[in-house]
Amino acid sequence: MPVLALLCAVFVVGFEQVVQWKYGATGIVGLLLLSVGIKAKSPAVSSAGAVLLAVLLAGPAL
Repeated sequence: MPVLALLCAVFVVGFEQVVQWKYGATGIVGLLLLSVGIKAKSPAVSSAGAVLLAVLLAGPAL
């Protein structure tokens, strides 16, 4: 079981690094808002994070 937890932690840290490298600090803030909102079961906070990430992803297409 510890191996699964370690792999999960490595994946999360790697994903955060990719988001920060590609989208900068704003991407990290959006990801943080989304994850905190999900953990706290707060639809407003998680929606704000999801909207922020969606705007970052759709920015080049606009």
